[in-house]
Amino acid sequence: MRIVLVGPPGAGKGTQAAFLAKNLSIPHISTGDLFRANISRQTELGKLAKSYMDEGNLVPDEVTIAMAKDRMEQPDAANGFLLDGFPRNVSQAEALDQALKADGVELDAVLDLEVPEDEVVKRIAGRRICRNDSSHVFHVAYSPPKKEGVCDACGGELYQRDDDTEETVRKRLEVYHTQTEPIIDYYRAQDLVVTISALGKVDEVTKRAMDALAAQSAARGGGA
Repeated sequence: MRIVLVGPPGAGKGTQAAFLAKNLSIPHISTGDLFRANISRQTELGKLAKSYMDEGNLVPDEVTIAMAKDRMEQPDAANGFLLDGFPRNVSQAEALDQALKADGVELDAVLDLEVPEDEVVKRIAGRRICRNDSSHVFHVAYSPPKKEGVCDACGGELYQRDDDTEETVRKRLEVYHTQTEPIIDYYRAQDLVVTISALGKVDEVTKRAMDALAAQSAARGGGA
């Protein structure tokens, strides 16, 4: 299957993408990984992207699209892929359609992870990170440390990242509603959107997603 994964920040896209890609035996292609891989390998696209990033500018759509197209043409993506973080706006969605059409393929589904805005704020604003090791992550409500402000693993100080404050999260949500959410209507017009609730345990959301994708595939006459 060729899938685009969308949803607001805090919807658990990264977590679900990893599980879904494994279950469907397709590569998980994230924008962040694309940038890191191209910059690390010093590809022409990577050098170009880095030149914009070093100046504090956004990487132009055409560079992002070129990276995504190159990745989708790799052998492991021959039977499908899961795009996470791309497309981010309608112009990127249109460019993706054109790129796929040129290769004689099309998307099978756009999986929309739905989470209430207050839950998004609660999920992200409640996150606390260890200053000694950023892989040690806690949550004031869902996975609190045994001692407030102290990492269970190493005793380091727990802190809230600047981009995890409620004010910043709400600004990120505004950007999502303005720039990314319109692609849902764009794809809905193509009868590609499958919306599921992203509330609940990770495995419950994954099962919900797999069932929805299987139903979408059956409706389009394919096989998941």
